[in-house]
Amino acid sequence: MIRALLFQVFLGLVAADNGLSAWVRYAPLANSHHFHYAIPSKIVALNTTETSPVYTAGQELQDGLQGIFGKQVTVEHAKCPAASSVVIGTVDEYTKVYGKLQNSPELVEDGFWLSTKGSEVQILGQNERAALYGAFEYLSMLAQGNFSQVAYASNPSAPIRWINQWDNMDGSIERGYGGQSIFFSNGTIVQNLTRATEYARLLASVGINGIIVNNVNANSSLLNETNIIGLGRIADAMRPYGVRIGISLDFASPMEYGLPTFDPLDPSVIEWWTNKTEALYQQVPDMAGYLVKADSEGQPGPLTYNRTLAQGGNLFAKALQPYGGIVMFRAFVYNQLNESDWRADRANAAVDFFKPLDGEFDDNVVVQIKYGPIDFQVREPTSPLFANLHKTSTAIELEITQEYLGQQCHLVYLPPLWKTVLDFDLRVDNKSSIVRNIISGQRFNRPLGGSAGVANVGTNTTWLGSILSQSNLYAYGRLAWQPAQDPESILQDWIRLTFGLDTNVLNAITQMSMESWPAYENYSGNLGIQTLTDILYTHYGPNPQSQDGNGWGQWTRADHLTIGMDRTVTNGTGFSGQYPPEVASMYEDIATTPDNLLLWFHHVNYTHPLHSGETVIQHFYNAHYSGALTAQTFLQLWQTLKGKIDPERYEEVLFRLTYQAGHSIVWRDAITNFYNNLSGIPDEAQRVGHHPWRIEAESMTLSGYMPYAVSPFETASNYTAIVTTSNTTVGTASTVLAYPSGTYDLAVNFYDLYGGISEYKIYINDKQTAAFSADYVDVARLGHTPSIYLDGHSATRITFPGVKVAKGDTFKIVGTPGGIEPAPLDYVAFLPAGVVD
Repeated sequence: MIRALLFQVFLGLVAADNGLSAWVRYAPLANSHHFHYAIPSKIVALNTTETSPVYTAGQELQDGLQGIFGKQVTVEHAKCPAASSVVIGTVDEYTKVYGKLQNSPELVEDGFWLSTKGSEVQILGQNERAALYGAFEYLSMLAQGNFSQVAYASNPSAPIRWINQWDNMDGSIERGYGGQSIFFSNGTIVQNLTRATEYARLLASVGINGIIVNNVNANSSLLNETNIIGLGRIADAMRPYGVRIGISLDFASPMEYGLPTFDPLDPSVIEWWTNKTEALYQQVPDMAGYLVKADSEGQPGPLTYNRTLAQGGNLFAKALQPYGGIVMFRAFVYNQLNESDWRADRANAAVDFFKPLDGEFDDNVVVQIKYGPIDFQVREPTSPLFANLHKTSTAIELEITQEYLGQQCHLVYLPPLWKTVLDFDLRVDNKSSIVRNIISGQRFNRPLGGSAGVANVGTNTTWLGSILSQSNLYAYGRLAWQPAQDPESILQDWIRLTFGLDTNVLNAITQMSMESWPAYENYSGNLGIQTLTDILYTHYGPNPQSQDGNGWGQWTRADHLTIGMDRTVTNGTGFSGQYPPEVASMYEDIATTPDNLLLWFHHVNYTHPLHSGETVIQHFYNAHYSGALTAQTFLQLWQTLKGKIDPERYEEVLFRLTYQAGHSIVWRDAITNFYNNLSGIPDEAQRVGHHPWRIEAESMTLSGYMPYAVSPFETASNYTAIVTTSNTTVGTASTVLAYPSGTYDLAVNFYDLYGGISEYKIYINDKQTAAFSADYVDVARLGHTPSIYLDGHSATRITFPGVKVAKGDTFKIVGTPGGIEPAPLDYVAFLPAGVVD
């Protein structure tokens, strides 16, 4: 109640912000001068070493109090009691100076004690970085206007709370949508590591204690002498925030440095890795360890020499053991498959490869398991591997970067998706076996475990490419610390810290974010069919047919009558049998399989009735229309916040939500048209293929333009677009309008190709009404993987509201090509108020 009242008192000021400080911006609180009594008059940091996280915490507290309250508070390191002070340090150091705490907290590694009761604020960590975590917790309370009197211990659920960066040595980032690498450029470590320090600050603020700085598809050049020295500089930049660095390894590196083999049992290979590890620890004495991707997607590994994956992992484990380092060994191991084999199933691979090796990995090896059996899809069942490794430490791999899920151009708040796995009970031996308790090490009494989040932040000032996507990075840290937390509560903390305490802002962003994953699932792929994106090219736009007819195993097995993978033991791939009996029986029986995973486990007719009463095909139609309609509301909600959020961030989010509103319709139309065409079953609501407010570009009078058959066909309305007859020809498409006179929203569907910027001008009766540029990808206004084709990735829709027309008016759009982009157009639509199309 106190906190709720304070939210009404303290409304954050609308100040300029480019997103760089994210949720640790320490924005001023309105009327904060009334509460100076609650602000400590002095900070006592019990460490004078400038690289110490305790020293950093003192500086962070000083900056935070100055920013939030406008009050300069001194930092002292004198070891003496001080009334009205905040004392920060380790429990051991505090005890040496002040004596034993009255209520000695029970703290595990990285745990902290926070007390705001009494004459001093106590922030005490089990170790130094833990004290820093406590400082951030305290500042988070103050920044949200929370002056509650508290005294509690906070312990992380698991020791491993790491970030994975898929940064390449050339400075690019695989599946990164926020700019270039903050660590690498032109094959070496960058000279200016300021952003690395700023990143460490963000990570520490949510309790992240480790980071793998390079891509799992590793380059052995990272291990040359120059780059090992550079890794030492990265470690130095991040150490004051308690973030330990580690690296990904190329398993075949010894051959790149002159050895004739990389066999993990060869003595020369063992010696090579032992020496290389020693060289790394000379530069990075507190290195966290190694991440290994082996025998997967073309990456070399121990199977090359008929060695087991455990023998491969233990090669590195033994090299790290003298230094206390950890090997994170990815379970993402699979082979390409023959789709004609009905029992072939990529989902089976992790258990097939790793279950026989349970107990063979050294104790400092942790098997890093993706949350689902395939690859970061919009919905997957929990990986059964979590239930099959009882003698091996495990960690869950979550993807913060939205590879298959909108690539930061679509708002998708991911924690509700993650929680479907973290909270899932696998019922091993008919006992409670919740995934979060397995990865913590609790369920099977393992010494290690935790979380790895693939973040892929870059040089963009918003880090991830979108301010709203920062909520996923923030929430990942919070859930890695304590995975039982509520995603909505975490989200609302992030909103207050990022945008201030206005309840209108809080309510609008909460609604948008909490509805975003269900909406994206609805307009991309539902019923467990996976995200129906292009898996062969960009992993971004719609292309359902790309799922089948290849060896990658993300199959839908869709034909004109049926759809879905049969993963039953009785008649399918046997995947359901990889679960413990209680779970296996649920998925084996179509009657007890949840609708939202039906097509993951069962192959059915399009007319198969769901538990909801809808048929599969009608659910596809309804869900895709519903999801796209919800995406329109995100834009409307955001527009209600104009003036309540600083202009820079308001406009950045407005641009992306406008884009999402349009691209969700691209998704909706592509998927519904594809399955309507494939099944031949009409939409009962007569929406699919019926667009009375559209004018197809190819039906207009064309000059300098020509029709173009788009592939895949479903990514163009009526399967056809228009392009200029050459890359130097200006095209004109015109028509006489037959709509009733009135005011409309004018929607234009076009294609934004990488490699050129086309310009478009719109005229009504030869008077220019609007203009726009297809510059979303070429000038990085959007960070998604671009396309050089007319397809679902490049398809884009822009809307101009309030266009007045009269029946009989002449509409004309003029396209000027740029580079390889031939000013492509799909259709225009004149939409009455409230009509989405």
